[in-house]
Amino acid sequence: MAPKATVYKVHLQIADMDRGYYHDHNLTLAQHPSETDSRMMLRLLAFAMNASDTLEFSKGLCVEDEPELWEKSLIGDIELWIEFGQSDEKWLRKASGRSKQVQLFAYGGRSVPIWWKQNEQTFERYKNLKVWNIPEDSVKEMGELVSRSMTLQYNISEGQIWVSNDIGSVLVEPELLKE
Repeated sequence: MAPKATVYKVHLQIADMDRGYYHDHNLTLAQHPSETDSRMMLRLLAFAMNASDTLEFSKGLCVEDEPELWEKSLIGDIELWIEFGQSDEKWLRKASGRSKQVQLFAYGGRSVPIWWKQNEQTFERYKNLKVWNIPEDSVKEMGELVSRSMTLQYNISEGQIWVSNDIGSVLVEPELLKE
């Protein structure tokens, strides 16, 4: 029998001074059996950085043809497509063709600069692609904040993000590789 997803109840309190966005979100988040706590927290970070009333988690890992996080218009057009990891050019070309804006949150420590050097020129052709590098230490530290029922505060100012809860806090300084 295959392992089942773990379900988390998450209350996000977002204060994004950079965008002027101050809002709370109550989410039910499924963690795929193959997904680490750190990666799940990276998904929540991406949500907080792009939060809106229409941003939502898709079936993601379970459906190959969808992003893990997206925002759709009222008529079903994909406004924002968010991916994680070190995606290949083929996948990003598909995402760029189907969405108005694509964001990739790369993580993986020392392998990210190597991956970026190999793909930077190719990715330049996608004008609607934004690529972030999330430092490995921050990703690991965010994973230590996980509990089945979480209240997380995200304070975003001048490109820095403080993620905190009753367990502790983590400073995340995303590096923008491509705007």
